[in-house]
Amino acid sequence: MNLLLIIAGGLSALAALLHLGCIYFGAPWYRFFGAGERMAALASQGSSWPTLITLGIASMLGIWSLYAFSAAGVIGRLPLLRTCLILIGCIYLIRGIGGFYFVTMPMGRSSGFWIWSSGICLTLGLCHLLGLKQQWALLS
Repeated sequence: MNLLLIIAGGLSALAALLHLGCIYFGAPWYRFFGAGERMAALASQGSSWPTLITLGIASMLGIWSLYAFSAAGVIGRLPLLRTCLILIGCIYLIRGIGGFYFVTMPMGRSSGFWIWSSGICLTLGLCHLLGLKQQWALLS
């Protein structure tokens, strides 16, 4: 069992659940978690667009969680494990680094949203990639 990958899987799963919470609890949660006023307004108007986008994100995060748990040895081995974990780690890192660019021009979100979410994404990316490095030989 690999602690970094278990942490990465747990945090990705938590993020997926929080996204599902936004769907269930609606506009107040979209606002609180920084999705922007446009998404919150669409959710309060009953538009399906926020739900579809958020379901897509939650599904992706859930799958990423499963890949981290698989590499950690918590669940069975998933296909293309190394390749997927490299991609997942890199996507988290790119999102984390890229998000800091938007602090000065937040595009409908707060600067705080970009700082916090970028920090979280950087942490998740590092957990995935460092955990994968530790498990690399076991995943051949």
